[in-house]
Amino acid sequence: MVSLNRVLLIGNLTKDPELRYTPSGTPVANLRLAVNSMFKDQAGQRKEETCFVTIVVWSRQAEICNQYLKKGRSVFIEGRLIYRSWEAEGKTRSTMEVRADRVQFLGPPAGGQAGGPQGGGPRAESETHPVPAADAEVEAAAEGGSDADVPF
Repeated sequence: MVSLNRVLLIGNLTKDPELRYTPSGTPVANLRLAVNSMFKDQAGQRKEETCFVTIVVWSRQAEICNQYLKKGRSVFIEGRLIYRSWEAEGKTRSTMEVRADRVQFLGPPAGGQAGGPQGGGPRAESETHPVPAADAEVEAAAEGGSDADVPF
């Protein structure tokens, strides 16, 4: 039997990324994403629905997300659903998350101009264009050159 576990989301971050490290030193970041959808109810009224999703990003891509993403920034996420469960306070807890395989930054940084309150100088060319941040691309750029070679 064939199965597919693939998630594609575009939304806005509801808070800054939370970066932490595993005991072995691997970076992992949690992103909280709000995804809006419009629909018409039975009366024909337009309604907006917001779905909040936790995104988990690993390795170098997690560090890059922590460095460049801020609350309000639009992102495209490609990944897969992950189900986790654990014991807490004598109860079994569980959650469904998206494990990101790819994070692409969309539009300008939150807060408007790059030199504004959240920016830090002139606008980089990548700030105006979507940028793929796949692990292989980022690691290849990091291994082979200067900051000018980094894809964003």
